Amino acid sequence: MSRTVLLVDDDDAVRDALTQVLEGAGLSVRAFASAEAFLAGCRRGQRGCLLLDVRLPGLSGPDLQAALQARGLEMPVIFLTGHGDVATSVRTLKAGAFDFLEKPTPAAVLLDRVRRALEQERTRHAVKTAAVAADARLGRLTAREREILPEVAAGRSSKEIARRLGISHRTVEVHRAHIMQKMGARNAVELARLAGTGELGALPARGLRTHRKQRSSDARNT
Repeated sequence: MSRTVLLVDDDDAVRDALTQVLEGAGLSVRAFASAEAFLAGCRRGQRGCLLLDVRLPGLSGPDLQAALQARGLEMPVIFLTGHGDVATSVRTLKAGAFDFLEKPTPAAVLLDRVRRALEQERTRHAVKTAAVAADARLGRLTAREREILPEVAAGRSSKEIARRLGISHRTVEVHRAHIMQKMGARNAVELARLAGTGELGALPARGLRTHRKQRSSDARNT
């Protein structure tokens, strides 16, 4: 899990105090005095969570939040404010902020929110990485294999797939083997999961639901 907290606050004393609390909890801190300094020093693909003051010279905290979203940076943002502003808190939370805390925030509360935000970032990063890997594997499939994949992921037999697609059973068997090898899946359940995280999206899931309905109908008719 990334343990980096990016802190943006124009008050030197506040930055020092928060840095001490966070580093004392074993977290890595990069501190900035302004939104502009953060944007200049933030690396592409930066991971961690952002602890952000609402009122800053130049770009405000909400302005920085919008700028990060425009850049496609999905880092969780925890806002800090010394002024209870319900309208601002609602606006930032609706824009996707992880939390909105008032200063002074008890150290235990702050650390709890930061750890939760870092865990969210870790989960989001893992999902994104898995999707990229799945798309790369899907990209290796031929057009016919991409047509057959949802059928296999839905748990249909090779004979049933052959009948549905109007091709030979042997052709389905060959493509099935290639699909499983290219996708790195050991069974239909794993294949459905991998395909579901990639660009095929919910196709396997829809096929699975249809397959289950068909099996239930067949069972009632026997």
